Amino acid sequence: MDLAKVLSQLRQELANLDAAIASLERFQQERPRRGRPPKEQAEASRTVRSSSAVPAAAGGRSRDSA
Repeated sequence: MDLAKVLSQLRQELANLDAAIASLERFQQERPRRGRPPKEQAEASRTVRSSSAVPAAAGGRSRDSA
């Protein structure tokens, strides 16, 4: 194999790797997530909301019945 051809292929591969690294570094930056939150995060917020809603609902029923 010709040495010039090998060097050319290695330079091309280096350019591809540099582009891949730059792309991954952009993803690593802290940005707000877009879209639906992960399942664990949604369940945690649902648990917090439901536990804070229970006393309000119970308090509302006791006032209506009195």
